[in-house]
Amino acid sequence: MSKFRHAAALATLAAAAALAQPAPHDGRHDFDFLLGDWTVHLKRLPDRLAGSTRWIEYTGTSHVRPFVGGGANVEEFDVQGAEPGQHIKAQTLRLYDPKSGQWSLHLLDVDAGQLMLPPTVGEFRDGRGEFYDAEPWKGRQILVRYVWTHDEPGRARMEQAFSSDGGRSWEVNWICDLTRRE
Repeated sequence: MSKFRHAAALATLAAAAALAQPAPHDGRHDFDFLLGDWTVHLKRLPDRLAGSTRWIEYTGTSHVRPFVGGGANVEEFDVQGAEPGQHIKAQTLRLYDPKSGQWSLHLLDVDAGQLMLPPTVGEFRDGRGEFYDAEPWKGRQILVRYVWTHDEPGRARMEQAFSSDGGRSWEVNWICDLTRRE
């Protein structure tokens, strides 16, 4: 087969493969499972990337509501630990980008009047959401990963993990179990 015919055959195969790909997933409703009121049980590893196994536990609430007619939502998160000063109050703005098919998660610190940067970006595949960013941690850049799952009705989980080796290994440091409130 000549080079021209071989290249044309490869181009035809590539075009056919592209046509056979499923349509891009419209993920604007991927976080709809999270809308509503939740009871929260949080375990947080306070000493991260240090080999610690000491967890602090919190309980509280989360309220998630749609924002701007869909494709966005806002979460108000409020948990309390057993010790004084173990209070976490946070807000998250989640925005869906239909062009990229990805979500950006923006953490808001209302008490400090700050939008935490960078946003964490990712998408859902087969009911599992994975979101990543790079952040400074104790003088070095690390990767941060959030994983969202919701395998059974009325329950959801988010895990945060850090990687200091470019994603080869991950240390889970935040496990947030949510149970829908009636």
